[in-house]
Amino acid sequence: MNARILNLLSLSIASALVLAGCSKRTGAVSEDDNRDHDHSHSDTVAKNSSTTELCAEHGVPEDECGICHPERAATLRAGEGSKVRLPSNDSAKLVGVELGRAQVGAISEAIECYAEFEFDQNSLAQISAPVGGIIQEVAVDLGSRVGENQTVAKIWSAAIAEAVAKAVLTHQVLERERKLRGERITAQKELEEAEAAHRTACQQARTLGFSEEDIEHMRGTPNESVMLEIRAPFAGEIIERSAVRGSLVEAGKALFTLADRSTMWAMLKIPESVLSRVRVGQTVELRAESFNNQTFTGTLTWISAQVDEQSRMAQARVEVPNPDGLLKAKMFARARILTRSAGSAVLAPASALCSLEGKPFVFVKLADDLFEARAIDIGAKFNDQMEVLAGLNGDEQIVVNHGFALKSHWLSSRMGTGCAD
Repeated sequence: MNARILNLLSLSIASALVLAGCSKRTGAVSEDDNRDHDHSHSDTVAKNSSTTELCAEHGVPEDECGICHPERAATLRAGEGSKVRLPSNDSAKLVGVELGRAQVGAISEAIECYAEFEFDQNSLAQISAPVGGIIQEVAVDLGSRVGENQTVAKIWSAAIAEAVAKAVLTHQVLERERKLRGERITAQKELEEAEAAHRTACQQARTLGFSEEDIEHMRGTPNESVMLEIRAPFAGEIIERSAVRGSLVEAGKALFTLADRSTMWAMLKIPESVLSRVRVGQTVELRAESFNNQTFTGTLTWISAQVDEQSRMAQARVEVPNPDGLLKAKMFARARILTRSAGSAVLAPASALCSLEGKPFVFVKLADDLFEARAIDIGAKFNDQMEVLAGLNGDEQIVVNHGFALKSHWLSSRMGTGCAD
């Protein structure tokens, strides 16, 4: 049975109950009926007759009778209510009214939007060839985890060999000039020129990736083939590879793309209408459908300085820890930017909410046949729960499903079936 059929059935049953319970509009009430009705509420009448006028039909204070005075709904403030008396103790059960209790718990007010994951651009690098040459060795593959300064490939070229040879040669010349200068055979100027030539040669070699230790090692092994080792700038994962052994590469060509996926970026698109509530530093929850809506938590670190003129949305960036490597680039997620958190809020199921005259209400159970339509103020909503800011305590019993039948009974006089008073 779908929800629409159930609502229609509830309305029909509720109307039938109203017709059965309130007869002042439909005809004369017998003396026996009056005696039975008065007897059922004799206790209430006795308790309240000295303080306020009672509704003889429903056994509640006249100014609190919601059935007789449904127009009061528009004037009720949070915490105030109207009493709704049912025809019998079993009426609520007959129409399928379900009860539950309000609870105290944590909830957050949030702005919801969509997100797309990307690599952290501060931890993404293209490993390129600093000089043209032939790839002699490829040490890693797609998906390989590499450490900082780990060799990923080796390249040979005449330019590389020439640069290293020049550094070695200028070092030998410098040592000779220092010795001759110490013996006062050469002038200071010649020593300074040798030092300058060696510094220039070493700088060129370092630009290619050779260290002083590499140059010193090659001085002692002049017959070894000189190859440039391409190294990873930081620890991460190889996510792209174009390097092929034996291929000729040009200077600047990307051989690998390296990413550290321990942190990912989530790029958000935030509607212009809610930008005033968004601040850098706010916590953001992201739910990825790829992982059965598992929640990932990050921090908002950047908000765009402009709004897209077509979509009227602003981009924002969230940094999300990804220690297990579950998140991948181009994944989609639903994001919640937490703008306010409440640790001890009164919570009620969202299904308990009724609306009348633009005001939110819940039905609070007072007795088996007596309910109160109580005005409330609501705050955050999440996971089928709503925060009740005012009007409800954390332990009160409320209607959580099929409150439509009670609402129909409450408004029965508007439909021509209620009390005539």
